Formats: sequence, C-alpha cells, structure tokens
Amino acid sequence: MAYRPSPSAAGSSLPPLSRPQLAEARRVRAVELFEDGVSNAEIARAVGVCSESVRRWRRAWEQGGASGLRRRAATGRPPKLDDTQVERVRAALGQGAQAHGFEADLWTLERVGTVVTRATGVVLSRASVWRLLTGRLGWSLQRPERRAVERDESEIARWIAHEWPRIKKGP
Repeated sequence: MAYRPSPSAAGSSLPPLSRPQLAEARRVRAVELFEDGVSNAEIARAVGVCSESVRRWRRAWEQGGASGLRRRAATGRPPKLDDTQVERVRAALGQGAQAHGFEADLWTLERVGTVVTRATGVVLSRASVWRLLTGRLGWSLQRPERRAVERDESEIARWIAHEWPRIKKGP
C-alpha cells in the first residue's frame, strides 16, 4: 500500500488527518463512487485500497447506508471518574500539595492518587493517575531543576569576569 500525504497537508494551515480520519475519508469517497455506479475495482484504485475492502464497504453500505461506514466511537471500559469528579480533582490539585498536608509543594503520582481518593472516594492505580493527569487534565511531566542551595550568582559572575580570563590566558 502506498502512503500519501493527507489532503489537508498540501500547503494548508490545517493539521494533517489522523489515520482513522483518513480511513473514514476513503470510505466516504467510496460511498460517493458507489452512488455514481463505479465498479469495485475502479473504486479500489481511486482510494488506494484492495478490492476486498471495497466489497466489504459496499455490503455495509447496501445494508446500512453511508452511516454504516462512519467511524464509531472507541469502545472499552468507561472511565472511573466522571466529568464532575474530574473537576473536583482539578480544583483540589489547584490548591497545591501543601494545602493537602504534604511537606513540599510538589506533585507525585502517589500524592495525586491520595488527593483523588480524598476528593472522590475512587482509588486509582498509578497508571490511571498518570492517564488522568496527562489525558483529562492536560498536565505534563515537570522535573524540578537541580540547583545547589549554596549557589551564589554574584560570586559566579565575579569569577567568570575576573578569574576565568586570568586562568584562560595562562602564565
């Protein structure tokens, strides 16, 4: 199968189509060609798929119309937290870690999990806490910058200005 740039990628400010969107666009184009009476082989060549796929799409189209070829929502287990619970968690996390009794104002997966349990009564695994933070709350991993407590910026600047040129030149 040949890979082609998505239709929206050619000099447009629109983001490129995802693979599921591109697949649905192919099926929609196939439906247009079905309605025009084009043969399966010609449709397969036109949209860049094998003829078996076109036969399967035609059967689905004949049974359920164009809606039978539309993309379906992903199936799977529903999330443990509903939208109102997620908003409660968002508000609780917005108060900061120290407001919840933690020593440092730094969030870890374990701390967030504790706050989620306190706010909603739902216990989440570390992986579920990560998905909640990154997927539903839009947070990203942030690592604290390591810096010596004794660091003296003015002394560093003085050393760079006076000592370094002397050392660099040599005796």
